[in-house]
Formats: sequence, structure tokens, C-alpha cells
Amino acid sequence: MPNPRLTGLGSGLFAGAAMFALGCLDQLLFGASLTVYGLLFLPVCALTGLWVRRGDLVTAPVVVPIAFAFGLLPVADGGGGLGGRAMGLATALATQAGWLYGGTLVTGLIATVRKVRLMSRRAAQRRAQQAAGQPRRRPV
Repeated sequence: MPNPRLTGLGSGLFAGAAMFALGCLDQLLFGASLTVYGLLFLPVCALTGLWVRRGDLVTAPVVVPIAFAFGLLPVADGGGGLGGRAMGLATALATQAGWLYGGTLVTGLIATVRKVRLMSRRAAQRRAQQAAGQPRRRPV
């Protein structure tokens, strides 16, 4: 299993590109089914939360809603012109808010658990250094 460490920008690019590609695939295979699109959004959210670097954990729950909206472009039902496309996008965002909130919650929970584990590991490391009488190092 790959274990990349993406920066905040990299995780946004990954999530946006993945959701756009999945939106195009949904359009081709399932005729722009918003339910299928929502289901495909959840694993992308989980991967984004798992693959973002430790220092950029706070960005993961921010980039996934943007990726959701970007990936809706090929899926959203739009009439003629730019106005019709914008209305279709706004309607899709409003009707699929449950998937959007659920995916963002998944990413936020993964990022929070990773951050808590990182903080507890650092605290245990500090306690071990103090018990051994070593000088305290500042974390980078």
C-alpha cells in the first residue's frame, strides 16, 4: 500500500484531481449519478486524511469540500450557458450536502486522531528524555 506524505497543497491537488476524474468517470459510466459521486467521495476523503503530512493535518478537512465542488463540474446538471452551469452546480451542492458533510467529517476525524497520536507520542518522548536526564530538545 502506498504511503505518500502530501503537503497541504499536494493534498488539495490530489483530492481535486481525483474528484474531477471520478466525476468524469461517473458521467461516462453512470450518467452523472450524484449518489455514486457521493460514495466515491468518501474514500478520497479518507485517503486525503491519511496521506497528508503531519505538519499539514489542519489543511485536510479544508481541501476536501473544495475538491467535492470541483469534481461536481462534470456531474452537475447544467442548462445552456454559464448561468445554467452555475445553477446546476449550486443545486448539486445543496442537494448533496450530506455527502459533503460526511466526507469532511471522515477527513476531520482521521486528521484529529493522527494529531492526537502525534501529540501523545511527543509527550511520551519528552517524559522519557526527562527521566533519563537528557537535555530537552525543542521539536521541529
